[in-house]
Amino acid sequence: MNPARILIVDDDADISEAMKIVLENRGYGIDTAIDSKDALEHLKLQKPDLIILDVMMRTKSEGFDFSRELKKDPAYRDIPILMLTAIKEKTGIDFKPAAGDETWLPVDDFLDKPVRPEQLIEKVTSLLKK
Repeated sequence: MNPARILIVDDDADISEAMKIVLENRGYGIDTAIDSKDALEHLKLQKPDLIILDVMMRTKSEGFDFSRELKKDPAYRDIPILMLTAIKEKTGIDFKPAAGDETWLPVDDFLDKPVRPEQLIEKVTSLLKK
């Protein structure tokens, strides 16, 4: 059986690399993208089983916008999205209660940065079982 494929979309190379190492050590296949444009190119080549998506990249809302775009597209809407954010730390705003709102924030779960490895594994495992 092939390992689950995960696409990490984050403009912070250190965070992407750290998550990649943790997940590859658990047997997952990992691809990385630096923004939504790069991620879309990866999606056209290979559909992942899960997307880990940062919120703030080229713009402060790029991750939110990209999640809405993906969930509207029949080719990608079934891919679970785990959103990463440092927004709560930076602004005090907690978006977790809005997760799953099909119009405003169609993601499957949230993790606050910095991400602890055990939290990442727990969320990824849970989302891939759905």
